[in-house]
Amino acid sequence: MVMTQHAFLEQAIAQGRGTEPADLVIKEVGLLDILSGGVTTTDIAICGDRIVGTYEDYSGKREIDGKGLFAVPGFIDTHLHIESSLVTPAEFDRCVLPHGVTTAICDPHEIANVLGVEGIRYFLASAEATVMDLRVQLSSCVPSSAFETSGARLLAADLLPFRDHPKVIGLAEFMNFPGVLAADPEVLDKLAPFQDGHIDGHAPLLRGADLNGYLTARIATDHETTTADEAREKLRKGMTILIREGSVSKDLHALAEVLDENTSSFMCLCTDDRNPLDIAEQGHLDYMIRTLIALGRPLHHVYRAASWSAARAFGLRDRGMIAPGRRADIVLVEDLAACSVNTVISAGRLVEPGIFDDRPVIAPVGLDSMKAEPVSAADFEVAGGPADLPVIGVEAGLIITQHRTMAVPSKGNVRLADAANDIAKVAVVARHGLNRNIGRGFVTGFGLKRGAIASSVAHDAHNICVIGVDDEDMAVAVNRLIDLKGGFVVASGGEVLADLALPLAGLMSLGSFEAVRSGLSPLRSAARRLGCTLEEPFLQVAFLALPVIPHLKITDFGLFDVDRFAIVGGS
Repeated sequence: MVMTQHAFLEQAIAQGRGTEPADLVIKEVGLLDILSGGVTTTDIAICGDRIVGTYEDYSGKREIDGKGLFAVPGFIDTHLHIESSLVTPAEFDRCVLPHGVTTAICDPHEIANVLGVEGIRYFLASAEATVMDLRVQLSSCVPSSAFETSGARLLAADLLPFRDHPKVIGLAEFMNFPGVLAADPEVLDKLAPFQDGHIDGHAPLLRGADLNGYLTARIATDHETTTADEAREKLRKGMTILIREGSVSKDLHALAEVLDENTSSFMCLCTDDRNPLDIAEQGHLDYMIRTLIALGRPLHHVYRAASWSAARAFGLRDRGMIAPGRRADIVLVEDLAACSVNTVISAGRLVEPGIFDDRPVIAPVGLDSMKAEPVSAADFEVAGGPADLPVIGVEAGLIITQHRTMAVPSKGNVRLADAANDIAKVAVVARHGLNRNIGRGFVTGFGLKRGAIASSVAHDAHNICVIGVDDEDMAVAVNRLIDLKGGFVVASGGEVLADLALPLAGLMSLGSFEAVRSGLSPLRSAARRLGCTLEEPFLQVAFLALPVIPHLKITDFGLFDVDRFAIVGGS
């Protein structure tokens, strides 16, 4: 029998007053006050999904011994794409909740770029089934620009039916900042209905009066800030800064100095894109917390940014503190500085392996989304000409790429990759069945000596992106991806060295996060055997195709100059 709100309140008040035993009590735990930084040994009483008592003695129907442990509020990942974890939302739930992430705010724009509204529906259904509180932002820029072939196009009319869904917070990262500044009518159609709600930002390197114009549209947050100076300007102008540390985009060290007692209420943490292998080796938000503290950031302000500040920034006023009346999302750690997670409580439920067993199963979607036709080595030929060409410059840990000019050799009338000078060929193969476009160019920074690496995870349109120093191997890698219905492939000498299938929309595995974690290791090893010097080559490949991040990118239309917002050749 479902308890009425009236009956629940009556019970919760009684348990909070101590006149009835609480449903759950954490006994004698060190409670971190994220406002003052003090630690007090106390009991924490919980009724249902709500905290009802702190700083008093309680008895409970179930009790947890908190001696030697410290209680902090559940962590909130303020911006991420679950698709980039390469697993389904259900597996993501099982993977990161034990790391203390009790709330995650996701933008499903990866799957939306492939499947459109069907992808958003899949994520909303998944969000209703997860143990953690998974919230959804409505993907605002599908496609991210007009200079790529996406599998879908979402207009304001497609998003509005979801605006009042209980799992929806607001409008997801608004990547088309040139469209905002130009007051493009289609952009305004999307912004206008969310003026009284939450709008996520995406404004790399946007400064000065243009930043003011962007913020005037009531865009509230930014996770694309990469320098302390940029962060300080955006904070002064009212933006909430989301410090990001993902598998490729690593901004934590650059922004750490900004987080202090004056700014912690206006800064949050996010991962954006983080895969299960990195989560296993380093952690998730727990890794960010311990790293920030190790860098000298004030401990309770780091925990504040990971919880209370995040809750306030996204309008989740029922959580973010361990206090009566708040949602019972609690993390027990063995050491505050190390953020060594011992026990997690999500909405009053102790997170144990069996907690995931009773979740509804959400059927996968997009299993036939790979519509590319097989390719040959000739499809990757680039015509010869003057030696100097624009070349995409990749730097480890950054999704911002440089616009370099380099001498690219030719043989006869065909351009060649130049492994000795770290110049590989790069191509984007359209895969949504709408055309047979192939964009071609060159990239430096991977260190590739032979072979090819291909991925169907290629932000944001998620066509196939392949880099290589041998056209035959590029074709082998792409054709294997087509057979897999999406995924990652490493090829050399005409053979596939390693692969990982991601058939759900060409983005996610149907297997467990443990299986994906195991599958990534041989892929990384194979890439290293090709000479690749990047720690995470596959997601680095994925970001080569993102035409809203400076400076030079590539889509199925060809090389794209983000600063000029124009195609510069290569199709």
